[in-house]
Amino acid sequence: MNITGEIPESLSSLRELNVLDLSSNKIQGKIPRWIWQHKKLQILYLYANRFTGEIESNITALNLVEIDVSANELTGTIPDGFGKMTNLTLLFLYFNKLSGSIPPSVGLLPKLTDIRLFNNMLSGSLPSELGKHSPLANLEVSNNNLSGELPEGLCFNRKLYSIVVFNNSFSGKLPSSLDGCYPLQNLMLYNNNFSGEFPRSLWSVVTDQLSVVMIQNNNFSGTFPKQLPWNFTRLDISNNRFSGPIPTLAGKMKVFRAANNLLSGEIPWDLTGISQVRLVDLSGNQISGSLPTTIGVLMRLNTLYLSGNQISGNIPAGFGFITGLNDLDLSSNKLSGEIPKDFNKLLLSFLNLSMNQLTGEIPTSLQNKAYEQSFLFNLGLCVSSSNSLQNFPICRARANINKDLFGKHIALISAVASIILLVSAVAGFMLLRRKKHLQDHLSWKLTPFHVLHFTANDILSGLCEQNWIGSGRSGKVYRVYAGDRTSGGRMMAVKKIWNMQNIDNKLEKDFLAEVQILGEIRHTNIVKLLCCISSSEAKLLIYEYMENGSLHQWLHQRERIGVPGPLDWPTRLQIAIDSARGLCYMHHHCSPPIVHRDVKCANILLDHNFRAKMADFGLAKILLKAGDDESFSAIAGTFGYMAPEYGHRLKVNEKIDVYSFGVVLLEIITGRVANDGGEYYCLAQWAWRQYQEYGLSVDLLDEGIRDLTHVEDALAVFTLAVICTGEQPSVRPSMKDVLHVLLRFDRKSNGGILQDDICDETALLES
Repeated sequence: MNITGEIPESLSSLRELNVLDLSSNKIQGKIPRWIWQHKKLQILYLYANRFTGEIESNITALNLVEIDVSANELTGTIPDGFGKMTNLTLLFLYFNKLSGSIPPSVGLLPKLTDIRLFNNMLSGSLPSELGKHSPLANLEVSNNNLSGELPEGLCFNRKLYSIVVFNNSFSGKLPSSLDGCYPLQNLMLYNNNFSGEFPRSLWSVVTDQLSVVMIQNNNFSGTFPKQLPWNFTRLDISNNRFSGPIPTLAGKMKVFRAANNLLSGEIPWDLTGISQVRLVDLSGNQISGSLPTTIGVLMRLNTLYLSGNQISGNIPAGFGFITGLNDLDLSSNKLSGEIPKDFNKLLLSFLNLSMNQLTGEIPTSLQNKAYEQSFLFNLGLCVSSSNSLQNFPICRARANINKDLFGKHIALISAVASIILLVSAVAGFMLLRRKKHLQDHLSWKLTPFHVLHFTANDILSGLCEQNWIGSGRSGKVYRVYAGDRTSGGRMMAVKKIWNMQNIDNKLEKDFLAEVQILGEIRHTNIVKLLCCISSSEAKLLIYEYMENGSLHQWLHQRERIGVPGPLDWPTRLQIAIDSARGLCYMHHHCSPPIVHRDVKCANILLDHNFRAKMADFGLAKILLKAGDDESFSAIAGTFGYMAPEYGHRLKVNEKIDVYSFGVVLLEIITGRVANDGGEYYCLAQWAWRQYQEYGLSVDLLDEGIRDLTHVEDALAVFTLAVICTGEQPSVRPSMKDVLHVLLRFDRKSNGGILQDDICDETALLES
């Protein structure tokens, strides 16, 4: 439905009304007082609307069984009257702006089974009697400011299957009632201040229901049994004080994070039963012994972090069988021997073998600049030639082979001499061409914005077909290596802009002035514009090169670029946050604000750590000022990303970028492309229809992020994306507001507490 306006007072005359469901509309205003005083009402569903104001304090509708007013903009406190509803089983108040404490009387409700209050601004402690007097099955209060200990009787009636309290300030030990809480399936306590020994019974094989345990960033201690229960799919205990040997992982385990604890002993050798595991992080512990030779059975392993331990011995050749391995960090250990030649089979986005005792030749596929920092402080490593990685000697065996070939080279000298005359003739011709080429180069003007270690000629000589990597609506893009390889050469992206020949002097000055503004920008999440090279014939913009390409490639062209699997949710969220920071800075900390005009996944580039940076900032405006009518399709954005008002060439402001960024969020969440709206015009319209007609469901999400632990956050970001793509610019949030919301889902950002420098250059400036 698409109901607007306020709830009419005339509905109060329906004396026998017992179910009121107006969910997923655009109804606004305050929830009428008569609803909270209707004595026959049992079911109240007002979720996903635009209600504001406080909830009525004088509640007499005491026969309510289910209340869901989530996903609105309600303020004020939770009324004490909720604690008088003795038939209440379900209380959903999440995604509002409620503050204050939870009434203690709510803990006394005899039939309460499901309470969800997450993503508000609640403070204080949970009701001390919560769970003791009712068959409580689900508790979700994450992303608030709650403190104190969890209620002692939380699982008193042995019905509790889910506890989700992350991103609060809870402390103390876990309640003893969790010791025998066998129905428990989902335990998410991360980012709090819990302490004490973690209940060992929760690791017991008897608790065969428990599958997700996320307790990272607390101060828990304790040890593990020899083997974890079979049903575990995700376990994250990072940044605690667990000790003892590493357990044998569960057969269904997909993610095991235990970084920065006190775990010791060897990595279990029996890996045959955990072939489903995708990520293992044991960095920063006290693990010793050697790596299991059976490592190759982990065919689906995508990420392995073992840095900062005391692991010794050789690197097993079995790594070559893990063809989907994307990230590998074995740095700061005591590994020795050669790097297996089987590493040539891997397509690693990140590799770190630094600070070990490795020897021998680095596998040939790894002897390139992408892995320049991967082998530091391994004094015994060498490379095949001086054109390979810097700071490594050439392997001796190869040098000896070169000496043996010397005699054979003598036999070739006479043949070479007969060719010299022909070469001389060709050289004369080439010399004439080169002279003309150099004269052409002298007409180019280089305007630097950073300290450069290359010249205009270095760039121009690299503009050849073999270095061409793509074309956009604004021009061709080349990948050019320039500078002295021994003293600071680097890879760069060079954009040769279309249709910039023979513009007049005024437009030339306007172009250079706009480029100068962009060149002076310094921000972590905006691609650096290193310099501009211009002539009367063409304009070149030289940017820093981003190793992992664009977000568009990773979302929609994985098979083409040969990546092993989809991006996981934490990576997608970080990319969204990084991109939002770049846009936020340009909108809120540049004077006047700079509008991108062409925000899309193809303009979000990823570095070697998958940190995102916005590309082509301001390029649309530059082309427009240059009078390039043929480039207007680029200026007006890209189909599927364009805000409705931009398609009519009206005066634009920052809200067109907010709309486009909302489409990017939809792509990140759904996996669909921007122009994939099915029966609707585009993805934004499809998302709006889905939200209005069917509400939020896991079916909206890309299959790669349907993990139970991420569904809640992903659906919340989907809602944010729908808001960003509102048809009217006035209803769209600012990029600062968008960034603030995204940070609430990032466990590393202090819950997204809004600060003045949330996107400011002083907080994010690159050195």
